[in-house]
Amino acid sequence: MKKQNLRWFLIKWFLILMAGMYLCGELLTLFFGFVGFPFLYMLLSLLDIRFVSEGSVITDLLHVLFYFVADLLPGGVSDWVSRRMGSGAWGIQVSVNAPYYGGMTESLLRFGVFSVVLFFLLLRMSPYLVGAFFYCRMVAGKIKELMEEEKEQQLAFDRRRNLLLSDIAHDIKTPITTICGYSRALAEGVAAEEKRQEYLDVIYAKSMRIDTLISLLFEYVKLGSEGYELHRERGDLAELLREMTALLYTDFEERQMTLVLEIPEEEVFLEMDRVQMGRAITNLLTNAVRYGKEGGRALVRLSGYEITVADEGEPVDPAFAEHIFDPFTRADKARSSQGGSGLGLGISHKIVEMHGGQLILNQTFGEGYTKAFQMRFEEAVRN
Repeated sequence: MKKQNLRWFLIKWFLILMAGMYLCGELLTLFFGFVGFPFLYMLLSLLDIRFVSEGSVITDLLHVLFYFVADLLPGGVSDWVSRRMGSGAWGIQVSVNAPYYGGMTESLLRFGVFSVVLFFLLLRMSPYLVGAFFYCRMVAGKIKELMEEEKEQQLAFDRRRNLLLSDIAHDIKTPITTICGYSRALAEGVAAEEKRQEYLDVIYAKSMRIDTLISLLFEYVKLGSEGYELHRERGDLAELLREMTALLYTDFEERQMTLVLEIPEEEVFLEMDRVQMGRAITNLLTNAVRYGKEGGRALVRLSGYEITVADEGEPVDPAFAEHIFDPFTRADKARSSQGGSGLGLGISHKIVEMHGGQLILNQTFGEGYTKAFQMRFEEAVRN
């Protein structure tokens, strides 16, 4: 994205400066036609110097300059240029006739006329020189801005990554501590017989928790790895949504939540990776189970190519909502006893983006729901 922004920045300002230079050039051409050359001709006439030319403004000025500095050039170069000018090989004819001035008078004359003509030449070329200068300045400034922005983003990324690693380490350390303690109690025979099965159940539950965390980390890293591609095929989005909802139906029942299903009977085809899209939907449903209101409602809706999963739980803090899809940022509320890893929404967001869609948090959804997560897919990825 940054490369694309830089490309359009360069093209835009290049075209703007080219148009500006062209307009300035035309204005200066008019200036030379009505002011500059009449003044120059008048000056040369006063000095009894006659100048005849058929060429552009810049070539005329260059040839006048050459005439007045010809004696300073090496003999061979001066003769070659004179022949080229005299033969009309450059498409112009220049004839300069002037009386001979000797000594200091000639030197002052040459310097004076040279200065005036050089000023006119620089004035005529000023749009290009100024345009090139400002373009270089803007490009250098833009590159510096992008580099500073990238550096800041990298620092923020490193901070969030370190926070994630710290949180994951904490989440893994806690069940490992429990597993170690219970395993030791069983191994040393200090656990009462009636407690053995309870200890084994706890060890199993904590092991599954660790496995889930590691799987989520692996999944996120895999999605972001270079060269990873989705295995797209034409599939029914409505059927997939019904299937994923059915898998979590008992979880909603355990929290006494009422499922409001609004999924059309007709097929809604989409070019998608069925496994990854199913994972993205499951993460949204799991989030609704964890953070929805116990005994409240949960909405699962498919309207066109927009999937909505809404609940009546507590609204998301606006400060946290800005980073809710960032897997390297976790609010304190998310690290509750409900067992959220802080990775599910980040994975869903990445999967939807890889499908060319958009995943947003809508806290003004209405209909009695406090928040809604919505997947939206553009026309380009529909079939």
